[in-house]
Amino acid sequence: CDVKLLLAILCTRSIQTREGNIVKALDCNAAAASRDALAKTVYSRLFDWLVDKINKSVGQDQNSDIQIGVLDIYGFECFDSNSFEQFCINFANEKLQQHFNEHVFKMEQEEYHREEINWSYIDFVDNQDVLDLIEKKPIGIIPLLDEACMFPRSTHQTFSTKLFQHFQSHPRLEKPKFSQTDFTISHYAGKVTYKTETFLDKNRDYVVVEHCNLMSSSRCSLVAGLFSSMPEESARSSYKFSSVSSRFKQQLQALMETLNLTEPHYVRCVKPNSLNRPQKFEKLSILHQLRCGGVLEAVRISLAGYPTRRSYAEFVDRFGLLAPELMDGSYDEKVIAEKILRKLKLDNFQLGKNKVFLRAGQIGILDSRRAEVLDSAAKRIQRRLQTFITRRNFKSTRAAASVLQTYCRGCLARKIYEVKRKTAAAVVMQKYVRGWLLRSAYVKLRTAAITLQSSIHGFTRRQKYLYVKRHRAATHIQARWRMRKYRLAFKNRQASIIAIQCLWRRKLAKRELRRLKQEANEAGALRLAKNKLEKRLEDVTLRLQLEKRLRASNEDAKTVEISKLQKTLESLILELDATKLATINECNKNAVLQNQLELSVKEKSALEREIVSNTELKKENAYLKSSMEILESKNAALELALSKAQKERSDAIEKLNEVQQKCSQLQENVKSLEAKLANVEGENHVLRQKALNGTPRSNRAGFLKSNSDKFSAVLALQQSERKAAAYESPTPTKILASFSHGLSESRRPKLTAEKHQENYEFLSSCIKEHLGFKDGKPLAACVIYNCLLHWHAFESERTAIFDYIIEGINEVLKVGDENITLPYWLSNASALLCLLQRNLRSNGFFNATSQRSPRASGLTPRLVHGLKSPFKHVGFDDGLSHMEARYPAILFKQQLTACVEKIFGLIRDNLKKELSQLLNSCIQ
Repeated sequence: CDVKLLLAILCTRSIQTREGNIVKALDCNAAAASRDALAKTVYSRLFDWLVDKINKSVGQDQNSDIQIGVLDIYGFECFDSNSFEQFCINFANEKLQQHFNEHVFKMEQEEYHREEINWSYIDFVDNQDVLDLIEKKPIGIIPLLDEACMFPRSTHQTFSTKLFQHFQSHPRLEKPKFSQTDFTISHYAGKVTYKTETFLDKNRDYVVVEHCNLMSSSRCSLVAGLFSSMPEESARSSYKFSSVSSRFKQQLQALMETLNLTEPHYVRCVKPNSLNRPQKFEKLSILHQLRCGGVLEAVRISLAGYPTRRSYAEFVDRFGLLAPELMDGSYDEKVIAEKILRKLKLDNFQLGKNKVFLRAGQIGILDSRRAEVLDSAAKRIQRRLQTFITRRNFKSTRAAASVLQTYCRGCLARKIYEVKRKTAAAVVMQKYVRGWLLRSAYVKLRTAAITLQSSIHGFTRRQKYLYVKRHRAATHIQARWRMRKYRLAFKNRQASIIAIQCLWRRKLAKRELRRLKQEANEAGALRLAKNKLEKRLEDVTLRLQLEKRLRASNEDAKTVEISKLQKTLESLILELDATKLATINECNKNAVLQNQLELSVKEKSALEREIVSNTELKKENAYLKSSMEILESKNAALELALSKAQKERSDAIEKLNEVQQKCSQLQENVKSLEAKLANVEGENHVLRQKALNGTPRSNRAGFLKSNSDKFSAVLALQQSERKAAAYESPTPTKILASFSHGLSESRRPKLTAEKHQENYEFLSSCIKEHLGFKDGKPLAACVIYNCLLHWHAFESERTAIFDYIIEGINEVLKVGDENITLPYWLSNASALLCLLQRNLRSNGFFNATSQRSPRASGLTPRLVHGLKSPFKHVGFDDGLSHMEARYPAILFKQQLTACVEKIFGLIRDNLKKELSQLLNSCIQ
């Protein structure tokens, strides 16, 4: 938290009034009290948080009907100096002792009453008067202590005085002789003297709202979580009084309510000595602990009653063997228990409804008599068991002798049989060893011959492969070197041409600027026309520079595309050579297999298997030949595509030359228009001077109006010519203005929504259906492009039609058959992308993205730019003009490029799978 804010909160106090908050500075004692209050609040919140974490980590099920709780408390405390802590602990022990008395003593007497036996009431010490002395309102010790804490000028002397005034004649409260402020309480365990010097300070627990707000805004998540629940603010002060004893009393009352709802079991722990050493017992300390814990009182009550109680079923089950004649089932369990006790001559026992109650010591007599009966029965069992064991040992010895004789005879017979078996086995082993030696010698000779042949064949094949690899590498290096040389020459020539054009245009512009400056010096009225002409000249130069940049970027893209097509052609040639080598290897393997067939003519079964394998290899050889022919046809098709790309490059160069000629013509038109404008302005100036000098005021207005109309007509003609020369695309407002003007304001949104819905439905039907091709043109791409052009989607700032088209194409690719859908949509998507690249322009942003796209992936220069010239021959370029594209159209082009790359990748993966199967079959 903030250190300065903490210092301000600890040293000041804010009081809320009707007029507002009043901030009061605190003295040293009050600031120390505020600091102590903050420390107490943090400690209390941290302790509550720790208890909550421990309860959650125990893993107790909150929805469980049965729970087990453990309450651990040491007992009464009595030291030389007892303070507020010992008072609270002893108060809790008094409460628990009262609960123990009610549970043990009262429940035992209730059990006697429930069993309806003759008994007399047992007295026990009740400590309710001590509890009333401590907690009873309004004059108990705790209420008086809270009342004293509420007054800031109260001290422990005033608290002691008020306490003795109210409880002067109470038997449980005494006043020590040598102290005026201490008081003594006669607890259940004994008398304890408490010192009241620190009672008021320890009972006070102020909660300051500013402290809680500061801690809740702490940057530490733990501290902010401790103060998440804000305390209620008082009406006039930021301090809220909270009593420790009251909270302790409430928590103790909640604990007692929980204990009353459960079935408690008590475990009394006794500390053997105060030195914490083993094998040492302090009798007086142990006796004091037993007396304080109420154990001696419980023993006294138990001895006064019937400490031993058993149900009739348990009693008969344990002591029924003392009277076996009664266990035949003709008597009730209560009758059997009574007769057993009468037989043993026991008195002073009681028979209840369900249990038998015995005095102290009677259960020991029953257990000793039961032990005697069990001892005599055990002796009889031992005697019978020893007789059985001796008889069993004699029978086992006799059986062992007969078994030993049988075993000896069997050993002699087995030895004779073993000798005969070993002789027969030696003959068989000799036969197999001789066969193994001859077979191993033959196998070694055969493996040596095969190894020698395979090494010779491998050496020859490796030599051939190294020669072919070097030849291919040399060819590849030569091709790259020639390509780099021609590319550098082309780039240098192109740069020099552009530099010459720029210098020539700059020279013409300077000449024109010089002429205009001279005219401006001659006639100061033409300065405005000069400025306009300079601006128009700058616009024309900027457009020419943009055209040059577009031309250079197109040339670079085409060169990159041609180089990548050459690379793909070379890779396909390498794959063709690899397949040829694989077929040669297969032929050699067929020859080897034929030699092996001639050698294995002797074995009929092996010969048949080799014949079957030979036929299969012939089929595979034929299949490989057919695949090689297919690859050759593909290679030829790629060569044709390369030649077409080169032709398209030459056509593009011719187009660029035509564009340059058009630019020069436009410059001449601009110059002629500027000259006309200068002449018109000069005539206008002369006519104005004449009108001012020689005409009356009445005719001046008409003359000026006709002159201004003439001048405005000239300007309008000039602007119309400029618009015709520039590459401007029609806007939707120009075309749809007349249509939308006739509609009312209420029907216009409805009609536009219906029109958009019809457009979307038409596009979805066009995407989902297979429209095919017409005259070599993909119909779906043509329809989509014409629809977007007609709806002016490329010029709109915000539209969702492009996202709808991309989603429709992706859905068709997921649902349709890959062998049919992927080629069809590759042609449509690439055609649509080609149309967008040729007919859209976007003031630099479009060019930057087109320059970055070839570096991102290899598909755009290889597929998209390569398809520009074929679509030109087909007819996509005819009649299309360049348009200014907005951001959604540029984003649609990028998404369409990604879609084309995705389709191309899927087709490439499918072809790789097919080629890998073919290559594996060739290798096999």
